Amino acid sequence: MDIHRLRSETPGCAHRVHLNNAGASLAPDPVLERIRAHLDLESRVGGYEAEAEAAPAIEESYRHMAALLGTEARNVAFTEHATASFVQALSAVPFEPGDVILTTRHDYVSNQIQYISLGKRMGVEVVRAPDAPEGGVDVQALADLVRTRRPRLVAMTHIPTNSGLVQDVAAVGRVCREHEVLFLVDACQSLGQMPVRPGEIGCHFLSATARKFLRGPRGAGVLWVSDDVLEGGMEPLFPDLRSADWVAPDRYVPAATARRFETWEFAWALVLGTGEAARYAGEVGLEAIRTRVSGMAADLRERLAGLPGVRVLDRGPELCAIVTAQVRGWRPPDLVMELRRRGINTTGQSRVDAVIDYDAKESDGALRISPHYFNTDDEIAAVVGALAELTGE
Repeated sequence: MDIHRLRSETPGCAHRVHLNNAGASLAPDPVLERIRAHLDLESRVGGYEAEAEAAPAIEESYRHMAALLGTEARNVAFTEHATASFVQALSAVPFEPGDVILTTRHDYVSNQIQYISLGKRMGVEVVRAPDAPEGGVDVQALADLVRTRRPRLVAMTHIPTNSGLVQDVAAVGRVCREHEVLFLVDACQSLGQMPVRPGEIGCHFLSATARKFLRGPRGAGVLWVSDDVLEGGMEPLFPDLRSADWVAPDRYVPAATARRFETWEFAWALVLGTGEAARYAGEVGLEAIRTRVSGMAADLRERLAGLPGVRVLDRGPELCAIVTAQVRGWRPPDLVMELRRRGINTTGQSRVDAVIDYDAKESDGALRISPHYFNTDDEIAAVVGALAELTGE
């Protein structure tokens, strides 16, 4: 991996120590150029006309994303963001009163809120599988719940926003396939920092965003949809004229591909940028990315653990490029602003971002540091040194 070249293609590296890639990463030049080129085209010829002219490149974006996911373009839908992807999938599940959604204690806060909302509106019961002693969901306990509770849906976050934990989605996928239960995976934090192959995971839906480790633009998301879902006739609750054809006064026909989960209006510049980000990540190599970022994060955890004023919060048998820590004498938002003043980008979280996990860790929040492959050892040393100074060590 040519770090010098990758940094030279990342304008932000010249201005900041960017360790907030779990929030929004720095886009590389090819992504920025693709977005700017389409916006320029729209300004010259008009929005509809630019879309028509860019049609081959748009189709190529679907193929780039499909290649990254190890799938086919027909299984890829683009959306406005990860929540839109996740909600479109949720809306396709034919819930009835008394149905069970089986999830984990580590699912993303927005997902947890949506499950609770379904409970309020539709009488769905939310059941959370317990954790294993080493951290992360207890797969055997989850399998027992699948057998005894027969959930309508198993929904699971691959990597939570508030921890470096990597959950074993493939093991859960095998359970769901064995018992013919729908399986929805939130891969927001994993896409772009490690291989994510929904076919190997065994899920029915997989949602993600462009802006995090994939290094794409904000305001763009992706939803992978399995052939089982498409062939089974599942569709979102509110299709529109992109996702379906209105063929008679009281009848519509859903699109045959995953595009039945899209809506008509798109910022096509962002779709093109997302496709380019997928191509770029594939070129860098997801296995190489995983090796580099996980090693960098492990080194960061070790250095932070050596600071008496810092408590590292990450737990689990497999950890990734998200590092969370509690820093003595500092509220996370204040610490984030102080680090930003020093040219270091991180982010902070409060209890409401992960109520169950933070309560279990007896913490009211955390500083989150998330390196990517373009970061350097000197940048890791910079944030550790700043925290040592700020804690008086």
